[in-house]
Amino acid sequence: MIILKTREEIEKIRRACRIVAEVLARLEETVEPGVTTWDLNAMSEELAEARGAKPAFKGYHGFPYALCTSVNEEVVHGMPSKKRVLQEGDIISIDFGVIVDGYYGDAAVTIPVGRIDDNALRLCRVTREALDKAIAKAMVGNRLSDISHAVQAHVEEHGFSVVREFVGHGIGRNLHESPQIPNYGPPGRGVKLQAGMVLAIEPMINQGRPDIEILDDQWTAVTVDRKLSAHFEHTVAITANGPDVLSVAS
Repeated sequence: MIILKTREEIEKIRRACRIVAEVLARLEETVEPGVTTWDLNAMSEELAEARGAKPAFKGYHGFPYALCTSVNEEVVHGMPSKKRVLQEGDIISIDFGVIVDGYYGDAAVTIPVGRIDDNALRLCRVTREALDKAIAKAMVGNRLSDISHAVQAHVEEHGFSVVREFVGHGIGRNLHESPQIPNYGPPGRGVKLQAGMVLAIEPMINQGRPDIEILDDQWTAVTVDRKLSAHFEHTVAITANGPDVLSVAS
């Protein structure tokens, strides 16, 4: 069941999402060669707690950290480690969420570590563009798969591939709510979009094949061909006036 949110509930989700956006911005400033993913995780917890928010991922289905840190071929759910030291030329996807007053916020960015090569830069750019194109389809009267198709069409046009195993999702009083939002599929399918829906839209795009596998830690998803992967996410409210991106800093 898809839960439509009231204006008041959307504002509560916005408050949580703004904290996420602020934390991600600070982490992005911190990312540089020599920083460990453990450092980033610790910083995310401190920044969230200073803002009166609880990290959403820590303890969620047993995940032990506040932050997902996925480097290079890691697609999503990378686990912070004192041993993972960022190197010049890496890219790192940082996925973060919080809960504030019973409502969740969620967003992700992929960040270059120092100077990255043109292929990595293009992957990040196209993935971010795909998110923007998907958000533009989050309009009253469109169908859910219009969002999905916007992602697939853009990234495949540029020679990249869409991860099939992970999807976007509704969000509100729960981190993951209906509907699921694949990043692929034909347009014009699925539920009709209505004002009050709040969606976490998150393209996960691979440089090579779409196939992934899960590492022995039972969390980290990596590309089978070990080529790069990028991930961007925004939480978006559907309104009568168009999409309202909630996960931006005030």
